[in-house]
Amino acid sequence: MEINDLTPAEERVWRAFTTGADVDFREGTDEDAANGGGWGPERTVRAAVLRSLLLNGPQQDGEIASLRVAGARVTGMLDLQYATIDHPVRLRHSYFDEIPRFHAGRLRELNLSESALPGLTAQAMRVDGVLRMTRSRFRGPVRLGGTQITGSLYMESAHVDAPEDATEPALQLNQVSVGADLWAPGLRTRGQIRLNGATVTGSVNLNDARLGNPGGAALDAETLGVEGDLLIRHAEVRGWIGLRGARIAGRLDLSYSQLSHPGGSALRASSATIGELWLRRGGPMEGGLNLRRAQLDVLFLEPETLPEQVQLGGLTYTSLALHEPADRRLPMLERDSDGYVPQAYEQLTAAYRRIGDDRAARLVQLAKQRRQRTTLPWYGRAWGHLQDATVGYGFRPLRAGGWLLSLLAIGSVAYSLHHPRPLKASEAPDFDPVFYTLDLLLPVISFGQEGAYAPDGWYQTLSYALVVAGWILATTVFTGVTRTVSRQ
Repeated sequence: MEINDLTPAEERVWRAFTTGADVDFREGTDEDAANGGGWGPERTVRAAVLRSLLLNGPQQDGEIASLRVAGARVTGMLDLQYATIDHPVRLRHSYFDEIPRFHAGRLRELNLSESALPGLTAQAMRVDGVLRMTRSRFRGPVRLGGTQITGSLYMESAHVDAPEDATEPALQLNQVSVGADLWAPGLRTRGQIRLNGATVTGSVNLNDARLGNPGGAALDAETLGVEGDLLIRHAEVRGWIGLRGARIAGRLDLSYSQLSHPGGSALRASSATIGELWLRRGGPMEGGLNLRRAQLDVLFLEPETLPEQVQLGGLTYTSLALHEPADRRLPMLERDSDGYVPQAYEQLTAAYRRIGDDRAARLVQLAKQRRQRTTLPWYGRAWGHLQDATVGYGFRPLRAGGWLLSLLAIGSVAYSLHHPRPLKASEAPDFDPVFYTLDLLLPVISFGQEGAYAPDGWYQTLSYALVVAGWILATTVFTGVTRTVSRQ
């Protein structure tokens, strides 16, 4: 392309390219690029001119050529597919009539901040630096699948609005590789964000984001790998967040966020490996919470954030914060849609034991036995109710002592009023109603009274009842003690 074929606006851009000088067509710093469709020829640049500059533009010795344009209207398609661009590309505050194409291209830097575009096609692109789309507005899908960015991806306060009849995700970041951070606080999307298989060496920041895809995936990030934190604080998410199989070395922080996916799981993190999961101060989720087979170092969970339905089968965690009484944590286990999940009770018990709260651990184990009882046949439930009423399944041994003292008092009074007859009067020891009752109640210890005397009538029936009660109490206490010792 010859310089004589250029308009005055294009010639201005052409001449500035050789030295990397800025070309700013704006009439004020508060201009909205979304209104760029009405800008006149004095600030209109053809995409073909930009392409020619970037591929075969003039060079000047001692200068670093670069494209630095602001406030331009770009007409036609900027097609740089498969191109290798050695110059920084900065098209800020600009309006694009057609979707730019960078598919499989290689660039040093791409900056589209504060611009308005009908979309972006840049799958498999490589950026040896940073990709900036800060406060950009996209009226269609942003396709970045498979892109490699050695630096950071900046999308803070960007807007991506997919058409209502769109059949593809609004923001496609699947298989993206980011060498530093994915920085997008304040991001606004209408449609799905796809982050499947992406890897981020730094952190992902989606604080204050507004993600909307009601009834579908707002953020689908299966097998996402993040070496730092995934921050989604103060966010509003309409649709589900999918993190199945994700690996987040740092913190997944959903504090102060509102998650809504009625009729399904709002957060799906099954089989994920996460350093810390923070669910706090956001109010209860609308929808379910799926943490099946997830592995966490720290579960920072406030009971108020729990939805009505959870799935916790196979979930493992090292510690549970904040420290809450057992009765505040147990509803979490009772809401599991899979019903009775023994391993979930064991995890909660272990968490309490690690911080030395043995009382809370016993209460969790008691709740486990009661929940298990509901799964048993009628005779198992009957036996369970008896153990619960007598000694709290062995977790309330003082209750057993109370029962034993009560039965000892009843038996002692009864047999003191009516002594049983001796079997061999010449050999029988002096009768003692207290020790006779103890002989009946304690199945192992013998004081020589039971074998020497034989009650009759109603008193014989009482002796049978005391023997049975003694065995029940002793067996239950022994089971509870054995369970406690085996856990330690």
